[in-house]
Amino acid sequence: MSVTDNGFGREAEIYSVSELNRAAKSLLEGQFPMVFVEGEISNFSRPASGHWYFTLKDDAGQLRTAMFRNRNMRINFTPKNGLKVLVRGRISLYEARGEFQFIAENMQEAGVGELQRAFEALRRKLQEEGLFDTESKRPIPTLTNHLALITSATGAAVHDVMSVLKRRFPALHCTLIPTQVQGEEATGQVVQALERAARFDDPPFDLILLTRGGGSLEDLWTFNTEPVARAIATSPIPVISAVGHESDVTIADFVADLRAPTPSAAAELIAPDQIEWMQTLDRIAARMTKTLADTVGSKEHSLRAMAKRLRNPAQTLARFEARLTADLRSLRSLTYRAIEDVDLSSFQEAMIVSAKAQLARSNAEFKIVSQRLAPPHDKIQALTSETGHLERRLRASIDQTFTHNESQLRRISSQLEALSPLKTLARGFSITQSEDGQLISQAGSLTPGQPVTLRFSEGKAKATITDIDEV
Repeated sequence: MSVTDNGFGREAEIYSVSELNRAAKSLLEGQFPMVFVEGEISNFSRPASGHWYFTLKDDAGQLRTAMFRNRNMRINFTPKNGLKVLVRGRISLYEARGEFQFIAENMQEAGVGELQRAFEALRRKLQEEGLFDTESKRPIPTLTNHLALITSATGAAVHDVMSVLKRRFPALHCTLIPTQVQGEEATGQVVQALERAARFDDPPFDLILLTRGGGSLEDLWTFNTEPVARAIATSPIPVISAVGHESDVTIADFVADLRAPTPSAAAELIAPDQIEWMQTLDRIAARMTKTLADTVGSKEHSLRAMAKRLRNPAQTLARFEARLTADLRSLRSLTYRAIEDVDLSSFQEAMIVSAKAQLARSNAEFKIVSQRLAPPHDKIQALTSETGHLERRLRASIDQTFTHNESQLRRISSQLEALSPLKTLARGFSITQSEDGQLISQAGSLTPGQPVTLRFSEGKAKATITDIDEV
């Protein structure tokens, strides 16, 4: 974009064609992030790429529409010209040709139009009540101790969830609360299952996973009902919703504390990676060992320093006793000289008596001081005994801590080793990986002709996908 004189006496913004198309695309996508459009299919085409291109029309207008392969492969009916459909998607603009178009994310036959309108009405109602507010969401526990799995006991979702939990963290305790997930009785059963999970106390649940596999809007309608939404909102236990495929959106997803795109993805979020936990435990054990070693070293250094500073009290007392004896002798000498120097015979006897009294008091004080300064052998011996006792208790505590931690690490390591994926491979199972090393857990993520690598207990093998069965 540039600014120049437009020839009419004033400056104007001049866009290039691509700049204008890009700006228009940004405005369209920002104004209509996700919309539902009902119309009739015409000019339907399916090129070799697998994408679908068609026109949605009604009596007064037409809308060019594209539905890419990764989205249309989930549609469970065959579109054809003249078929009336309800399409969810986003408005965009194809910049290269400046064409206005609709990018479809999901498509259903138009018979579900009334359901979609009911969905939108309930969504607006609950949103206005604040049931979707982020502030009302309960935190998901970092490590789940007891998981309540609410789903059909015969559906694919329970198998997908349990497979991921066993692979990632087999120690996680999971209890299935079976319920219907579609049909007239499903809504009441799901509500009762949520209430039952809240009352369960043997042991209590700390997380609920509400899930089912994909389907049409009618199939998923149980999770778009108001009783189920309010049961999720009032649950005292955090709820994760994983209903349908990634493109499916339900009222339960909006109310739940966390939404997962698929049942398998929800299990990945709930269960930590056991290998990462083993590595974390190893790091904690190493830090504990170093901390204990540093503590012992510091205490030993302090004891040696205290031993060096400790002096023999008997030697100190002997020096004080020698000084007192010298001072006493000096006092006696001064007293005798004073008596000899007195010339007045009348005071001689009185002075002698006074000096003797002074000497007697000095001798008494000397005895008292000598007794007070006697070497405290008993106290020193008691302190030495107590120091030795404390040192033995310190070493015993350190040894006990080392032994306990070492026992715990061995027990956890043996448990995790028993559950190691390598043990599973040794029993005849294998791991399937794509060319870039990603693990493949669902047949739906493969395509015919795709090369894969099979990893066995001993060695690997290359293979090519020839047929896919998602059941």
